[in-house]
Amino acid sequence: MDNHKKRSTFSGKLGYVLSAAGASVGLGNIWRFPYLAAKYGGGIFLLIYILLALTFGYTMIIAESAIGRMTRKSPVGAFKSFGKSKWISFGGWINAIIPVLIVPYYSVIGGWVIKYLLEYVKGNSSSLAQDGYFSEFISNGFSTEICFIIFCLITLIIIYAGVRNGIERVSKFMMPILIVLSLIITIYSVTRPGAMEGVKYFLVPNLKNFSWMSVVAAMGQMFYSLSIAMGILVTFGSYMKKDISIEDSTRNVEVFDTAIAIMAGLMIIPAVFAFSGGNPDTLQAGPALMFITIPKVFENMGLGTAIGILFFLLVLFAALTSSIALTESAVSTFEDEIGWSRKKSTVLVGVIMIVLGSLSSLGYGPLAFVKIIGMQFLDFFDFLTNSVMMPIAALMTSLLVARVVGVKKIEEEIIHGESTFRRKKIFAVMIKYLCPIFVLIILISSVANAFGWISM
Repeated sequence: MDNHKKRSTFSGKLGYVLSAAGASVGLGNIWRFPYLAAKYGGGIFLLIYILLALTFGYTMIIAESAIGRMTRKSPVGAFKSFGKSKWISFGGWINAIIPVLIVPYYSVIGGWVIKYLLEYVKGNSSSLAQDGYFSEFISNGFSTEICFIIFCLITLIIIYAGVRNGIERVSKFMMPILIVLSLIITIYSVTRPGAMEGVKYFLVPNLKNFSWMSVVAAMGQMFYSLSIAMGILVTFGSYMKKDISIEDSTRNVEVFDTAIAIMAGLMIIPAVFAFSGGNPDTLQAGPALMFITIPKVFENMGLGTAIGILFFLLVLFAALTSSIALTESAVSTFEDEIGWSRKKSTVLVGVIMIVLGSLSSLGYGPLAFVKIIGMQFLDFFDFLTNSVMMPIAALMTSLLVARVVGVKKIEEEIIHGESTFRRKKIFAVMIKYLCPIFVLIILISSVANAFGWISM
């Protein structure tokens, strides 16, 4: 286990927390969280989400970070360190492959964000608010491809620079700006006429709005939002020094991520409520919210250009911090498993990103005729990774910790950076019994939703 004496490390706790929080704060917080919160009861959804983040989310972050630091390896090597059985090896590989499949289509959406930001900077806010603008743009293969490649290159340059000079430095710069931008847009949004109704709906729990689906949806969202089961936290854990407190760092990441998700809710729900006269159904799922509804809302509010620039700059930073984390996880796997240099591994991941991402980028234009199980390339990759592979990867991690590594070993690893493992009891109960059940619920409900058997 000490074959990685020269392995890169974060300079300290702040570097790790901001990088892990950067990985967590992504498009899922900004376009998925507000939609789900609006659909599943506002305040009650938020309360369930926070409770799950403090139990389920906390347990999975601790487990993945501790495994990474214990072994000083990326997911494949980390899992192999605990045995040679096939299911352990499968657990490592599935955690490693997920970021390789996510980052290409994620970068396509990052490219769309760049396009919208540039248009706002050029002062074209009214054309962005027009019906049909978004669908016209994504069906134009050339324009989407150029924006996608620009986003990829930005990500790859940062990764090429390394852990401290690239990931950590960029996270320390971007995350504070991201917080400031969030606060400005939130204040602007909640002070609009008619916005208070949306604020109340989002922040005040109402038991009448409770449903079983609120729990399932909050569970799924928390899972994606905290970057669980993407190989990222194992990789970042392997760069963490022994004297850094894993428990404290986890708490900081949770607080950071949840605060940004709440601010995203306050940026979007009150504004859409004010725009639609209090109709939560206006908040559509996925890209439609960010690229169709939001520009209309901003245009309607006045100051469309200024607030549009700030909002899409915020979204670009959030998308970049996540794509950097995903790409780093993929690069780290190639460095560890094939023994390649950082330069060579980054180039290979770059080629994979461009090839697979181009399928998603052109999937609504020149390749629109190609469908996999009735889905466009981007939707298919999203379904495969988020709905199928990530729950399986999380299940493998839970089983590895509960059955092979053991809570005792995890405790020993955590005590390196602090005197006690404060939430040990919660961790033990969650990892042994509840996490596998929760993960299976997410897997079954996500697949059922994708095939239209239930609606989420």
